[in-house]
Amino acid sequence: MGKNLTGDNSKICSPQGNEHSIPLSVFLQKLGVDENGLRDQEAASRLKECGANILEETGKESIIKKYLRQFRNLFSILLTVGFILSFIGEYIDPGKGNLYIGIALAGVVVINGTFTFIQEYQAEKTMESFRQLLPPHARTLREGKVKEILASELVVGDVILLEEGDKVPADGRLIEINTLKVDNSAITGESEPQLRSLECTHPNMLECRNMVFSGTLIQSGNGKAVIFATGQNTQIGSLATLTQQTSGVDTPIRREINYFIKVISTIAISLGIVFFILASLLQDVFLTSLIFAIGIIVANVPEGLLPTVTLALSLASKRMASRNALIKQLESVETLGSTTVICTDKTGTLTQNKMAVNSIMIGFECLVLENPASTKKTITEQDISESTNKADVEKLADSGAEEFCALKKPVWDPEKLPSVFIRVSGLCNNAKLRESAPGYTGDPTEGALLVFANGLEDIGKLKHDYPRLEEFPFDSLTKRMEVICRTPEGKLEVYLKGAPEVVVKMCSSSLDSGGTRKLDETEQQELLNRHLNLAKKGERIIALAYRPIEELREYTGDFIFLGFVGIVDPPRPEAREAIAKCHTAGIKVVMITGDHSVTAESIAKDVGLANSGNLEIITGNELATLSRADLASRLKNPSIVFARTSPVQKLKIVKLFQAEGEIVTMTGDGVNDAPAIKNADMGVAMGSGTDVAREAADMVLLDDNFATIVNAVEEGRTVFDNIKKFIVYILASNIPEILPFIAFVLFALPLPMPVQLILAIDLGTDMLPAIALGKEKGEGDIMKRPPRAKEEKLLTPPLLFTAYAIKGPVEAIAGFFCYFAVLFEGGWSFGEQLANNNPLYMQSITAFFSAVIICQIANVFASRTRYQSVFSMGLFSNRTVLVGIASELLILAFIIWNPSANLIFNTSPLDLRYLLIAVPFAILLLGIDELRKYLLRKNVIWVTRYLKW
Repeated sequence: MGKNLTGDNSKICSPQGNEHSIPLSVFLQKLGVDENGLRDQEAASRLKECGANILEETGKESIIKKYLRQFRNLFSILLTVGFILSFIGEYIDPGKGNLYIGIALAGVVVINGTFTFIQEYQAEKTMESFRQLLPPHARTLREGKVKEILASELVVGDVILLEEGDKVPADGRLIEINTLKVDNSAITGESEPQLRSLECTHPNMLECRNMVFSGTLIQSGNGKAVIFATGQNTQIGSLATLTQQTSGVDTPIRREINYFIKVISTIAISLGIVFFILASLLQDVFLTSLIFAIGIIVANVPEGLLPTVTLALSLASKRMASRNALIKQLESVETLGSTTVICTDKTGTLTQNKMAVNSIMIGFECLVLENPASTKKTITEQDISESTNKADVEKLADSGAEEFCALKKPVWDPEKLPSVFIRVSGLCNNAKLRESAPGYTGDPTEGALLVFANGLEDIGKLKHDYPRLEEFPFDSLTKRMEVICRTPEGKLEVYLKGAPEVVVKMCSSSLDSGGTRKLDETEQQELLNRHLNLAKKGERIIALAYRPIEELREYTGDFIFLGFVGIVDPPRPEAREAIAKCHTAGIKVVMITGDHSVTAESIAKDVGLANSGNLEIITGNELATLSRADLASRLKNPSIVFARTSPVQKLKIVKLFQAEGEIVTMTGDGVNDAPAIKNADMGVAMGSGTDVAREAADMVLLDDNFATIVNAVEEGRTVFDNIKKFIVYILASNIPEILPFIAFVLFALPLPMPVQLILAIDLGTDMLPAIALGKEKGEGDIMKRPPRAKEEKLLTPPLLFTAYAIKGPVEAIAGFFCYFAVLFEGGWSFGEQLANNNPLYMQSITAFFSAVIICQIANVFASRTRYQSVFSMGLFSNRTVLVGIASELLILAFIIWNPSANLIFNTSPLDLRYLLIAVPFAILLLGIDELRKYLLRKNVIWVTRYLKW
């Protein structure tokens, strides 16, 4: 039984990395265990020393801390100080409206912080998805008895029992197997389940067949294993840690919003301090000066901006969901718009994932169909009449092949297909035909071979007549699969399929129409050249061979070459147009595939990847050996394909592009894709992929379609444009909100716009029109522009100039014009002070407020476009804008004529003629902006340089 190593367990808690390669006796001795398992006392000691078998987050914050962390930005700090001082002001001098100001500012702070917290909280689901891969219970040997314990209580040295359907609870080395087959796709990405062995078969632990890993699935058979790693020390634990430590990159829009906050807050604080000093010097009333300083800060800070941005992103995400793109992080919507590189899978994303056999070569004789699968025709009566065996054609049509490829199905003369060729296709194969419906389950390549074989001979009968005795599964090192079957005559045959460059070298002879003939090196090379010719058509080429044998073991030579099978996966019809759209938009499309470089090149050309220039092909081996400088040089090519690339190299590819300053969108579907997906600026998971990939991603493609990514890019660019539009719209009202305070201090005017009315604009009248601008469709050139430069800011000098120096002053002039019209008509003269409850004063501030609102109505129309004339968009093309304008007018009417609103905002009913005075100014604002856009369209240099935002 297990030795008592209490007190020295720290030495065995962490794996050494050689557990798969050392002799089994040494392995068991190191762990202090034998085939009877550990003693309960020893297991308890190790559990205490090494910790539970769970995946834990490091440095986890409490929910309260995470929530409070959302209030660290300058907007929140400024507004928090503002509402605290407002409450103090209300306490010292009640009845001046400071209470309403404080409540409104506090509400803004809470709403903004809550929105941000909800977005961040969703990211924690990534770690939860890793935990779901661990089973809740495990069966282990303790003191020679089988016990069922919680998987979290497993320790290093435990002997676990594994059976079909079990999820492996921790990493272990096998000590007993009975036709044990494990699905390692959760770790390695290999879709083919693999037989296990007691021998060390590979220097790489992940490829070694004497290992089982946490989170993988026992597909068939049973066995025993000794645990050598638990929790974070397992392979999936290290992958989870890597994904967690691979900190999600801040989205471009978040960086831009943070920059925006810093700039606006700096302006607000600077003006607030200057104003406070001036007010103190001129009026010598500290509390009044402080409250008005708060007012000018509030006037500068667009309180409704962050909720508006969030709502605009939310609306965009809903539109994208209707186009099969599910956005998980709202801010990621805009990231797509700034993408400069899209790294995409081939199978199922650029292609239809509908594998079908398209060409066959028997020995040196090619039987390529005259009408290949690229012709969109189904099997016809003419096809049947031209076949030498009509029954076989009907059998092929009934096999369910049509489900996998809607294109024409090749039909061959069965007399030209040796029966052994069909046997190897169908028996050296782990895909399975469905019983309930046409189709198959398993690897798509093997499924295509199975459908082909079943169309010529009954697979069920073949398996009965040629029972499988042994399997040597495919792995990434051998690149081949062998099965040994017993013939009806009682003899043994080994069937081989795999990569052509591997299989051909294992063959000493070849099948020919006259029998078999010897293969020399020259003929082997000729076969490989023919394989490349087939691969150039975009076909995935599989080589088949066989040999009679005398004993059950793995064979590496003296095979008889049977031929090649060419399998096609048709490109998606929409892929070419989508890629062309990317090239027009200045986006580099990078294809990543495990296929041969020749096949990858052909597919890349079929989907239009090579149209933008010479195609750069980089293999997985090159990626591992090239210097950083060489790679950087080759990554500058506009069209790149990574071929023969392993899934684990995706993270390296992402980091290489990011190091070159690119904004990277990465697609993936497996657990091993999660670190790359999370590290990318925009992580995209396939809807058919694993839960872990979907949780790590920012976006999920519900249809696994590349064209959906491109649609999402267009939506992302539109969102960035729209955010700029409503920022200009919102900031324009800052000038008529700030200037009244400056006029109050410098010219001793009655304050033209109190803080209550400023908040009524920022959180009331401006909100719905700003959201409406977020729903605008993209302008005509949205996908003809290059991606915005990484250094391009959301808040640019031309944008500020347009808002603060063009639109804002027009609104301020309109406000002051109406304000003075009321005052002078009421008999007011310069220098005269008016009490807050004076009816004339209340009417004058109502007039100022009304003028700003009327100008903002014109502003929302003007802001609908950045370059095109707003009249080209159509008045009713965005009906939400009309709803927004109606809401502005309703709020304005409420504040002017509702007695309760009059009490809160200190306003008074107003004659309509004062509102009409502001209309010419609104028309002027719209006209000036239309002139700016016209000059931009005419490429007037100074306008393009200073007014293009």
